[in-house]
Amino acid sequence: MSWKLSRTVLRGVVGGNADCLLDPKEGKPPKQPYAFELCSGGPFAFAGLWDAWKDSSGHWLQSFAIVTTEANELMSKIHPRMPVILHARDYDRWLDREETERLPLDLLRPYESEEMEVYEANPKVGNIRNNGPEMMRAAAKAAEDGELPL
Repeated sequence: MSWKLSRTVLRGVVGGNADCLLDPKEGKPPKQPYAFELCSGGPFAFAGLWDAWKDSSGHWLQSFAIVTTEANELMSKIHPRMPVILHARDYDRWLDREETERLPLDLLRPYESEEMEVYEANPKVGNIRNNGPEMMRAAAKAAEDGELPL
């Protein structure tokens, strides 16, 4: 993305849930999903970009993207990139629409791996028909409770 474009695209944050799921790209199915969360157990927000625009028919459309960066040490064991996770102290700066001279490029970095933890999630999470808090439980605990195998 060019920074010329970024003056028309608005920055936003995506959050509300303290978990991020990723499937590894290697290996044979079923692929093991992993859940990543902050060691504090608190929620986090991803850096996002959005815009609203009219198509050739005059209909308003909204576009949105989560900004990614290279993976930190923890995430790189699963995937080569990760969403940009913002620290709460940086939310206002990321969302500031008035600042055009000092764009927040320094915020587009991997989150500190020592502040995150990862565990194997329930493999059932890969099926959209499955929905519930048990999807985020560690696979080992779900197996003990008889919720695994598929």
